[in-house]
Amino acid sequence: MKFVSAFIFALVVIFSVSLSAKENAELPAYSKVYDDQRDPFVDAADAIKLAQQTNRNILIEIGGNWCTWCHKMDAFLLANPKIYNDLHSKYVLLKVNVSDSNENAEFMAGLPPVLGYPHMYISTAKGKMLLSKDTAELLDGSEYSTEHWQAFIDKWQVNNQVQNASSTGE
Repeated sequence: MKFVSAFIFALVVIFSVSLSAKENAELPAYSKVYDDQRDPFVDAADAIKLAQQTNRNILIEIGGNWCTWCHKMDAFLLANPKIYNDLHSKYVLLKVNVSDSNENAEFMAGLPPVLGYPHMYISTAKGKMLLSKDTAELLDGSEYSTEHWQAFIDKWQVNNQVQNASSTGE
């Protein structure tokens, strides 16, 4: 019986990972990786267009390949298929690289200050900034929290944006 349970669990994990990998393959390049060669203005225009077509907000994630916490966050999302799928179904993810090789200073000058990495912003499909968020707020101790992530995703999705911005002052 233990073998059957372990086998079923393994199949579920493999299926979840393969679904996430398939969905990741369908994401735009700007949603997958930090790339110091990408133009964030071009990517932002593409993200806005996709957000308008699909009635989603844009989650702008600032970080880089050098960033340990950025890797931890990516690993957390891949290990939690529900959170990963909700994130990508409710938001257009735009990853913007900041690194020694390319600080993207001109793009970053148009955003509120970043206090640490990774840092996230929520924008409407029309470009209205709704939120600047330190990702440390999504931690429970030293690990990302599924509860904090789910609450964040649900709160700032398109259907909730007007009431959240006016009721919380965020």
